[in-house]
Amino acid sequence: MEDLKRLLSYLGPYRWDMVIGAVMIVIESAFELFIPVLMAQLIDNGVAAGDLDYILHKGVQMGICALFSLGTGLLYARYAARAAYGWGARVREAQYRRVQAYAFSNLDHFETSSLVTRMTTDVTVLQNAVNGGFRPLVRSPILLLMGIALAFWMNPRLSLVFIIGTPLLGVILFAIVAKAAPMYSVLQGAMDRLNSVVQEGLTAIRAVKAFVRGEYEEEKFQAVNTVLMDTSQRTFHYTVLNLPVFQVCMYLAIVLIMWFGGRMVLDSSLKVGDLTGFFSYVFQVMNSMMMLSGVFLLLTRSLASARRISQVLDEQIVFSSPEGGATQVPDGRVDLEGVSFKYDSRAKEYALEGVDLHIPAGQTVGILGGTGSAKSTLVQLIPRLYDATEGTVKVGGRDVREYDLKTLRDSVGIVLQKNVLFSGTVRENLQWGDSQADDETLWAACRTACADEFLRRMPQGLDTDLGQGGVNLSGGQKQRLCIARTLLKKPKILIFDDSTSAVDTATEGKIRASLAAMTDVTKIIIAQRITSVMGTDQIVILEDGKVHAVGTHRELLAGDPIYQEIYASQMKGGEEDAGTPA
Repeated sequence: MEDLKRLLSYLGPYRWDMVIGAVMIVIESAFELFIPVLMAQLIDNGVAAGDLDYILHKGVQMGICALFSLGTGLLYARYAARAAYGWGARVREAQYRRVQAYAFSNLDHFETSSLVTRMTTDVTVLQNAVNGGFRPLVRSPILLLMGIALAFWMNPRLSLVFIIGTPLLGVILFAIVAKAAPMYSVLQGAMDRLNSVVQEGLTAIRAVKAFVRGEYEEEKFQAVNTVLMDTSQRTFHYTVLNLPVFQVCMYLAIVLIMWFGGRMVLDSSLKVGDLTGFFSYVFQVMNSMMMLSGVFLLLTRSLASARRISQVLDEQIVFSSPEGGATQVPDGRVDLEGVSFKYDSRAKEYALEGVDLHIPAGQTVGILGGTGSAKSTLVQLIPRLYDATEGTVKVGGRDVREYDLKTLRDSVGIVLQKNVLFSGTVRENLQWGDSQADDETLWAACRTACADEFLRRMPQGLDTDLGQGGVNLSGGQKQRLCIARTLLKKPKILIFDDSTSAVDTATEGKIRASLAAMTDVTKIIIAQRITSVMGTDQIVILEDGKVHAVGTHRELLAGDPIYQEIYASQMKGGEEDAGTPA
C-alpha cells in the first residue's frame, strides 16, 4: 500500500481533478438515493388515491433527480479521465527520467522488456484502477451505508435480511479477492517474459530468417504465450466468481424480501410503495457490495503494478554528479592507478585487477587482448559508465568522481562496440554529437570518418531516413556514422571500442590517417586487427583482466610472446596457409 501512496504523490496538479470528481460522485449518489423515496410516495399517495397531479409532480421530481444524477456523473467522468491519464503520464515520465539517470550497473538489474512493461502495462493498470475503481470506491460506501440506513428507516423488520445477506456476501467476496491478489504479480512477470521474446524476435528478425529459424522462434513464442494464457486463466478464474456469487446473494435476498414483505403487505403492516422502494435499496446495497469487491480486485492488481513501478523509482543510483563538481576538463590525460573492478560486489573474481596505466594527453594508444580480457570494461571506466571498485581513474589529472557527469562525458567521446543509430535522418543522428552543427560541420565530420563516400551516393544526403536502428545501412556504414557522430562532440578523449571491425582495411587506413591529424585529442583504440594499432604511440596488452605488457609495436614484437603470437597469426598466417597443400 505504501507503494501506491507514494505514486499518488505524482498526481500533482491533477489532485484537484480527483477531489472534484469525488464531490460529483457524492452529489450523484445523493440524487440516486432520493429517487426510491419519491417512488414510494408516488405509489402510496398518488397511484393508490388516483391523484394524477400528485403523480405528475413526483414524476417531475424523479426526472429532475435523474437528470442531476446524469449531469454529475458525466462531470465525474471528465475529471476522472483527466486525473487518470494525467497521473499515468507523470508516472511514466518519472520512470523514464529515472532510467536516464541509471548507470550501466543499474541497468544490469532490469531486463529491457521488463522496463517497457513497467512503463506501459503497469501504468495502464494504475490508470484503469482510477478510471474503473475511483467511482465505486467513493460511491459504494455511500450507497451501502445510506441504503441500509434508509431501508431500516422504511421498515426495520424487513431490513433484517441485510444483517444476514450483506456479511455473507462480504465474506465470500473477500475470500475471492484474497485468492486472486497474489496471482497478479505472477501475471505481470509472465507479461515481462512474453515482451522479452517478442522484442528479441523482432530485433533479430533478419538473423532468424537468415538461419531459417522461424519455426523455432514460433515455438519459443508459443511457450511463453501459453504460460501467460494459463496464468491469466488461473487469475481471472477466481475474479469472475464475483458475478455469480453476487447474483446468488441478491436473488436470495429478493426471495426472502418478497416472502416476508408480501406477508406484511397482506396483513397491512407494509404498503406496496414502501415495498417497491425497499427493493430499490436492496439493489443499491447489493450493487455497492459488488462494486466494492471489484474495487478490491482492481486495487490488488494495481498494488502489484505499483510495487514494480516503485522498484524502478527506488533503484539506488550508483553514482551521480558530486556537489560543486568540476565543470572543466583541462586536457585528455588518462591515468589508472591500482584499478580493480567487478560487475557485482558478490562476485569472487575481478573483471579488471591491479591496472596501472598512464596515457599522456594527445597520445594514441592501442589496446589488444583476447575475448573476455576486459578491454571494453577498462575504457568504460573513463567516462564513468561504471565506477572502479578499487583504485582511482583520473582524467586531466583529476579523479573522475570529482567531475560533473555531463562535463566529463562531454569531454569523452566513445564509439561503443555495439553501433546504435536512432530512427530518423542522418542529420538527426549526427546532431546527437552537436545539436547546433551546420551542414558544413556535419560533412567535415563525415569526411574524417569516411562516411561521405556513401552519403553522397544517397539521393537525399544528410536528410536520408535511416529507418529504425539504421536498418538500411551496412555494418561498416553504421560504424562510420557513429564515428562521425562522436567526432562532432569535439572531445578531449576519443575511445574506439572495436568500432572499425566492419570497415575494409583501405577505409580503416583512411580513418586512421584522418585521426592522426587530431594531435590535441587523446585516442584509445580497442581492436582485433593488429594493423589497427601498429602505428600507435603505445600498445597495451590485456590478459584475463590484467595488464600483461605495454610498449610500442617494435618493443612488443621484439620481446612479448603474446604480441608475437598475434602478429604471426594475423600477418603471416595467410602466407603459411597459402603454402600448405590441400
